[in-house]
Amino acid sequence: MDVDHASDMIDVGLSVGGPPNEVVAVSVQPHGQERVLAELLDLGYAYSSLANLRRSGIRYVSAIPVLVDALERETDDRKAQEIVRALSVPWAKPVAIPALIRFFRRASAPTNLGARWATGSALEIIWDDAYFDELVELATDVRYGRGREMIVLGFAKSKHPEANQVLLGLLADRDVNGHAVSALRKRKVRLPASVLGGLVHDDRTWVRKEAQKVLE
Repeated sequence: MDVDHASDMIDVGLSVGGPPNEVVAVSVQPHGQERVLAELLDLGYAYSSLANLRRSGIRYVSAIPVLVDALERETDDRKAQEIVRALSVPWAKPVAIPALIRFFRRASAPTNLGARWATGSALEIIWDDAYFDELVELATDVRYGRGREMIVLGFAKSKHPEANQVLLGLLADRDVNGHAVSALRKRKVRLPASVLGGLVHDDRTWVRKEAQKVLE
């Protein structure tokens, strides 16, 4: 399954720390959603959970501002994660991006990787170069560990002239270097072994394969 269809995979989740196309099960209970569901009902969205809204097949464009407001006020990471998933759709762009960036920064750290990682996945799905500088800050801040993986992969979509340089700067960062190589491959960048360093012999099979694909 291709990571370019991450919005279709968000219900089960992409693997954290593994190849970008590996899928693992993630379970998030639809608790604590009463207020946002009531607000959505006022707009005509009658769903028993945000998961059901997300799976409905409709383009819930008018619901996005409500979901953004709900994310801004949510203080519980697990509850916020379900809102993030509902915002992981193309029609949330660009309205949801500032709120997602703010939540990525304030999500619990370091152990609650799920909410931050899911937010990075949402930002990859609705990537917008208008926020390039902010996304670079998130991608290069080592405090966020593997929670940055999908943001790093998002640079594959960027048309910014400095995108390749950002990715090259992350090749020595083990938490995200596999995703950096994947993004470079998607950008059709070719690199000498001297730049890839030990990645062509990395102990992670999927990283080795990605590195070999970008060799000159």
